[in-house]
Amino acid sequence: MMKKNTLFSILILMLVLANSVFAQHARFTTEGSIEFEKSVNMHALIKKNMNKDNEFYYVPAFEEYKKTQTQFKILKSTLVFNKDKTLFSPEPVDLNTRTWFSDIPASTQNNIIYTDLISGTSIVQKTVFEETFLVSDSTRKINWKITSETREIAGYNCRRANAIIMDSIYVVAFYTDEIPVSGGPESFTGLPGMILGVAMPYENISWFAKQVFDKPMAASAIIAPKKGKPIDNKGLLSTLNKVLKSWGTYAQNSLKSFLL
Repeated sequence: MMKKNTLFSILILMLVLANSVFAQHARFTTEGSIEFEKSVNMHALIKKNMNKDNEFYYVPAFEEYKKTQTQFKILKSTLVFNKDKTLFSPEPVDLNTRTWFSDIPASTQNNIIYTDLISGTSIVQKTVFEETFLVSDSTRKINWKITSETREIAGYNCRRANAIIMDSIYVVAFYTDEIPVSGGPESFTGLPGMILGVAMPYENISWFAKQVFDKPMAASAIIAPKKGKPIDNKGLLSTLNKVLKSWGTYAQNSLKSFLL
């Protein structure tokens, strides 16, 4: 009995030491780049913008679209980061792939976003139709509710969190504490680790990481954009409301997209 107890104690000690060694050598990524894909359900998006005033041309255009285009539009972007800052940049779109519905704001990527995680501020170069704004303000405060659900994204273990933004938009995010940087795609931040997946199910849009590159990033790789008319979030909202006030339902859908 004594020998069994001794062997058991040794086994437990070995397991504890093994876990300790593993923890000491576990690598947590604090700088690098992430390739994201934005997926847009174009069929759902087009139907949302269809109404009795435009259906006479929307319906035939939609039927033609379905013959030549896939249901889900994929857009690529890159997030470069270190422990203090992030820079989210969309990849240019091939103009030869443009369609009649390409200008629906939710189906585009309009923002280059620089985020200072230490000061909680961001600078956003935002394209709104033919005009470019440079929006400087605090980062969006999101009241995340962390859950027990997990999934793997781009090789990282992630935990789910839910939130409501802009009063009515339901957001599901997946973050990993293996990248202890409180950043994410677009304007999504504020979780105890990097956000590698975001879904807005009722808006028919999602962003998910495809590859993560753990590598040193030069300071010159994370620089705030400088192009555009200087403004803050309050001023941008006022400007957009004036521009879109006579656009009906399409205006409300566009406003949500431009304020993300």
